[in-house]
Order: sequence, then C-alpha cells, then structure tokens
Amino acid sequence: MPKKWFQNWFNSPYYHILYQQRNNAEAEFFIDNLCGYLKPDDNSRLLDIACGRGRHSIYLNKQGYDVTGIDLSIANIQYAKQFENHHLHFYVHDMRYLFYINYFDIALNLFTSFGYFETEYDHVKALKTFRKALKPDGLIVLDFFNSYKIKHNLKYSETKNLDGIDFHINKKVDGDKIIKCIEFEDKGQQYAFKEEVKTFAFEDFNRFFKQSGFDVVHNFGNYKLEEFDLETSDRLIFICKKTND
Repeated sequence: MPKKWFQNWFNSPYYHILYQQRNNAEAEFFIDNLCGYLKPDDNSRLLDIACGRGRHSIYLNKQGYDVTGIDLSIANIQYAKQFENHHLHFYVHDMRYLFYINYFDIALNLFTSFGYFETEYDHVKALKTFRKALKPDGLIVLDFFNSYKIKHNLKYSETKNLDGIDFHINKKVDGDKIIKCIEFEDKGQQYAFKEEVKTFAFEDFNRFFKQSGFDVVHNFGNYKLEEFDLETSDRLIFICKKTND
C-alpha cells in the first residue's frame, strides 16, 4: 500500500527546513498560557499526540510534568528520544489506534495535527482513542487552524528560500481540503511533497466531539487564548472534557 502524504512528508528532513520558523518561543508561549488556564496538578500525566520532534512535550516536562509523546514519523521520534528521561517518553504510534487506557489527565493535539485522514470515520475513531487514553473527567486540547479565514485569505503561490533551497509552494482549496504542493531542487535532485488537510469548521468539530464522547468546555482563537472569532482568529482551539460512560 502506498504511503500517505503525511508519512512521506513528516519523515523528510526538508519538512523541518521549510518550517524552521516554528520556534520554541512560540511553543512555550502557548504552553504557558494553556497551563495557566488548565492548572494541571503537579502529578498530572500528559499525552502529546502527533508530537513531531517533541518541542511541546520537552517544555512541558521541564515544567515538571510526566509527558508521553507519540508520532507516526519514525524520524521525528528518533530525534525526540535524545531528550527522554524518567518522566518523558516518546513512541512511534498512529493516533487512530489504542495506546494507553484511562491513564492520562490531559491529551494535547496541537498545531493542526488533525484533519489528515480521508474519512470522517477515521477522525472520529482518532478522537475515540484519545478519549480512551484519558482518565475519567480528563481533558483534551485540540488546536486546529481557522479554516474559514484560511480559505478566504489563501495565498495561492509563493517561493521561500531557506538554507539555500527555493521551496515553490502552491495552495488550493479542493472540495473539503486545503492542498499545499511543495516542489524544490536540492543537490541536483527534484523533490515534490504535498499536504492535504480537511477544512473542518466549528460545527464539524462540535459534531465529532459529540460522537466521540467529549463535551466542549471552551474554545479560543489564538495562542494568547483570546476568544474565537470566525472572521479574525488564526486558530480554532478546543478544550474538551471526557464524558462519563
């Protein structure tokens, strides 16, 4: 079976070159605000779903929390494992499949690490596995882009020069997806990758959470945790609580 786009792209070193501006300061700012809002207990266990190279997990662990990061990318997890300690662990794992049961106090799915699958069934399946991993009354934080604003302000074509590589980027809205095509040449070889993310809206997530056993507690529109506004917010951040069986 051919690999999905996210299996190829997230395993590529070029992904990290293109998105190198996603710095630790931004991640730490968001985490500080989340912790200020959620106020986790000192002994809380946190799950970072689709953790990438672990920047959120590592910072949370430095704040004293027990953190587990999972990601589908072997390369990302191999990189993150150098930071492991007694209270910080990383595993290669597909978010759609069961991990731990009734173990974590808070699950985090950050920086639009959702919307990658073809079917609504797979997205709800993923949320159901998040729910099973949480203790009773556990919380999930899901951070997605504001697809309404993205669609209405899409920059269709641009070129970025990073580390001596010209990344030619073309974006389009195709049905219920935003597709980004990334083409470039490096050391005489041509490369082409793509990203496909569903344009889920506020109402879609409300439906998904209801189907998967979560109650929405609050939602925010940016990493300052300001209120969500459909027209102006960059992010769509949900705080949800696991419902009782």
